[in-house]
Amino acid sequence: MQKPLVSIVTPCFNQADYLRETVESVMKSSYRPIEMIIVNDGSTDNSLEIAQELAREFKEIRVIDQPNSGVSVARNHGITKAEGEIILPLDGDDLISPNYIEEAVNILSKRPEVKVVFCDAVKFDEEGQKKWKLKSFSLSKLAKDNMIFSAALFWKKDAVAVGGFSEDMVMGREDWEFWIKMLKNGGEVVKLSFIGFFYRLTLMSKRKKTRTSKNKRARIDYLNKKHGDFFERELSGPLRFQRTWSKPYNKILRFLGKL
Repeated sequence: MQKPLVSIVTPCFNQADYLRETVESVMKSSYRPIEMIIVNDGSTDNSLEIAQELAREFKEIRVIDQPNSGVSVARNHGITKAEGEIILPLDGDDLISPNYIEEAVNILSKRPEVKVVFCDAVKFDEEGQKKWKLKSFSLSKLAKDNMIFSAALFWKKDAVAVGGFSEDMVMGREDWEFWIKMLKNGGEVVKLSFIGFFYRLTLMSKRKKTRTSKNKRARIDYLNKKHGDFFERELSGPLRFQRTWSKPYNKILRFLGKL
């Protein structure tokens, strides 16, 4: 039986210092066949030149160059051009273990009810690393927060069916919304029990952890407008600013006749 082609889609914006390490982690993968699509998202450093150099070095790499349009546009562009049946988004500064793709594909190929496979992970920088404490998956938990990082594996057809990553979600956490729309109407999720993903902490990623209340409110408004049916089912009403209190608060309001 022919093994499915896996397309690793790598958006890259000013990650010249890390891109080669990311690519080399993919090329060390125990799984074949693979292709790696590097989408240069209007970088102002020499990311494009490094990507083109890597494409000459590794036959599995293709490079797409686009004006700066944001990570969702870059991911969607790569997914559209991908020839693989299975997609792995991997940002241009992160790393994977050699066995991650193989173990994930094994699950996806044998269990058609599974839509998404991810793994344990660590966060790292020049000072060291620490395990990423990820919550176990359930739809009720997904309604309140995301526990699946963007570098999970899924079938391309499922991504296309939900319209890919939402390009108008410019206030952050676009991967959370992507998983909601892919999984809210069915499909299982498997987390592999080994560390297969290494998330690099940079100045850019650290800034993401301090998003403003304004962005958070805009994000919650966006999610409620787009997935109100999902939150009604899982939280008995809309997602609230204090996300963990959404369901009890909604139940109280419903009891008082205010919802």
